[in-house]
Amino acid sequence: MNANAPTLLVTGASGHFGRAAVTHLLDTLQIPAGRIIATSRKPEALADLAARGVTVRAADFDDPASLQTAFAGADRLLLVSTDALLEPGKRLAQHRAAVHAAAQAGVKHVAYTSLPSADSSRISFAPDHFGTEQALAASPLGWTVLRNAWYFENLAYSVPGALAGGQWFSAAGEGRIAYIARDDLARAAAATLASGETANRTLTLTGTQAFNAREVAARVAAAAGKPLEVIDVNVEQLKEGLLAHGFPPALAEVFASFDVATAAGDLGQITDDYAALTGRTPQTFEDWLARNGASLFAA
Repeated sequence: MNANAPTLLVTGASGHFGRAAVTHLLDTLQIPAGRIIATSRKPEALADLAARGVTVRAADFDDPASLQTAFAGADRLLLVSTDALLEPGKRLAQHRAAVHAAAQAGVKHVAYTSLPSADSSRISFAPDHFGTEQALAASPLGWTVLRNAWYFENLAYSVPGALAGGQWFSAAGEGRIAYIARDDLARAAAATLASGETANRTLTLTGTQAFNAREVAARVAAAAGKPLEVIDVNVEQLKEGLLAHGFPPALAEVFASFDVATAAGDLGQITDDYAALTGRTPQTFEDWLARNGASLFAA
């Protein structure tokens, strides 16, 4: 192994995205396991990676003191955004602590998983992402911001229940989303981490097509063999429906903001940044449905 090769660290490695990024480092990019550090609040969940030779460490974003120790020795770090969505200010505080710890630990470059149009998006937690981007820009670190488009996998929050009743209530109007597979984005994150690129840059990673709700519903219905009608509602009606289905008020606000942002065009941009970064074309919706549709079809 090249003694001068950078050590690569992935946070949140027990989550879907972080684990996929580590897997792409190992299996797609053939990075030696000895150059990879995987961190998690639950390091015991990474025993299989440890068995492959990956260094596994505990890192708790609610314990900033743990982060500098966890990040020690890493040259390039993938900061996977945390899931603290419902407590205002918590997620941004976690991310700022991670940026500070990375700088203190001597990390040279951080890649961060952000959101399209983070500086202007109507999604309720967009300020967390933009605030993190600003923290990176103000730090001594090199950085790459990966503004990741909406996952196909996010359809699992709404489509199974909609298919069960045959109706999908939407306040997104004709707004479009340039969906992309989570695994494709994890591949892009791994490529960024392994690239050695030192320039500061912001990339918006999207699918090659953008779909409105009716176009999504038509494809899902055809793949599932079940009818699915989109019912247009306003945002207040959407929130009332979410509350009636047991959503906590804070979470109902978050989900309603997705439709507000979609209607406003915040998630519809298409770029070729993914292909430029990876040398590949992302999965199409049809291909993703063929491989993963079962996750949407069972209510």
